[in-house]
Amino acid sequence: MYGGRVVDLLFEGLTSYDANGKSVNALAESIDTSDGQNYAIKVKKGAKFTNGEAVTAKSFVDAWNFAALSTNAQSSSSFFESIEGYDAVSAVTKTKGADGKSTSTPAPTAQTMSGLVLKDDSTITVKLAQPEADWPQRLGYSAFMPLPADALKDPKAFGENPIGNGPYKMAAKGAWQHDSQIALVKNPDYKGTRMAKNGGVTFKFYTDPAPAYTDVQANNLDVTDVLPTNALKTYTTDFPDHSLNKAYAGNATLNIPNYLPEFQGPAGQLRRQAISMAINRDEITKVVFNGTRIPAKDFTSPSIDGYNANVTGSDVLKFDAAKAKDLWAKANAMSPWPADKVLQLAYNTDGGNKEWIDAVANNLKNNLGIKAEGQPFAKFAEILNLRTAKTLPGFTRAGWQADYPSLFNFLGPLLKTGASANYEGYSNPEFDKLLTEGLASKSTDDANKKFTQAQEILFKDLPNLPLWYQARQAVWSQNVSNVDSGWNGVLLYYNITAK
Repeated sequence: MYGGRVVDLLFEGLTSYDANGKSVNALAESIDTSDGQNYAIKVKKGAKFTNGEAVTAKSFVDAWNFAALSTNAQSSSSFFESIEGYDAVSAVTKTKGADGKSTSTPAPTAQTMSGLVLKDDSTITVKLAQPEADWPQRLGYSAFMPLPADALKDPKAFGENPIGNGPYKMAAKGAWQHDSQIALVKNPDYKGTRMAKNGGVTFKFYTDPAPAYTDVQANNLDVTDVLPTNALKTYTTDFPDHSLNKAYAGNATLNIPNYLPEFQGPAGQLRRQAISMAINRDEITKVVFNGTRIPAKDFTSPSIDGYNANVTGSDVLKFDAAKAKDLWAKANAMSPWPADKVLQLAYNTDGGNKEWIDAVANNLKNNLGIKAEGQPFAKFAEILNLRTAKTLPGFTRAGWQADYPSLFNFLGPLLKTGASANYEGYSNPEFDKLLTEGLASKSTDDANKKFTQAQEILFKDLPNLPLWYQARQAVWSQNVSNVDSGWNGVLLYYNITAK
């Protein structure tokens, strides 16, 4: 989560998003199209990376091609799938081992996307595989940022000491002290819309939110927006006039790995439904979160245009202990659940998750009669490693903070076959087809209708269990002012001022 925040502060793209989620031109002088498939992009002149290298159209083209190329194994690769020629550069070959597991090997048939053309130092043309009227809306996301030449020569070294073009820069070489902090300072050469009103931002890493909260109370830390669960009842009185509670485009889910045998086939389908209906979302959001979360009605967020609280099939999110127990019994009649099996729920302890995970586990014990418990990890990265390796023994907590304001962004990157964040391996061709049709729609309303139909499939398959919609709580010390969060829940660090 915080890695993405640092990247956003270090870089500036063709567009950016204002506090309300509106896409505005940043380094793009213009983005023009007559048909939603062919785009001409003019890049402003004069911007520089913090090493003095000019930011040109080539900085974008090279970065995008690098990200898309399968041999580079970039997690952001699928964000470029709309561009013609992506399939050739992202190609892989799949082989199945003796253990039955499939292995992917990069096998690109081209090194650059045919639809991405560098015309001159300030002009890019992009041809998409199909018309997608909302494509420019994605260009403010970090996957589309420009990169200096050094980044492509030695990505590992660049990752340790990134060189950007945004409102901040790394304080010095080695400013990233792993598991401790990342120090940024104001970039004096930045001329964009996010001008820093402070001298710099240092992100300090805590393995537990409670000490961070205490440090803010003692004025030893300026801001925290990950509150310990027990503080959700007291933070407004602990920090009078120094707190916020603001809804944003984000949700929380319990994700179900597609490779878990007990959750495959007809019996697995019933078990997914049973577990969803055994969770008392209303009670947990009121008791554990003190009303700072809202029970989920779909797979997206009410903060996004096109949200629908009445998608067909969404009744499976309603608490019904009796029906849950009946569904579980029907599943057991098909394929018995091992009597000694414990359903583990993975969570990171640095994110204030223990209390609600324990509450969910108790719901499953009491309403289904099964053994369930939290599986704690010190850091989210540890869980992500298991998700990537597809070796999780049970469910995992997950959350999504929108990359850009679109229903598709809650669906495609997470659940489309082979998508960048589809760690649990869900795949449904009909779901994929509806997403593709939605992207090709001529209007946002038509697109959202397709995305709603796609959600109807998700409610049948339940690749994950929507839990609740997020809101950002934050508290700050006596040392700073002008603290606020944007449409996606991220603090507007560049606006924070020191007293």
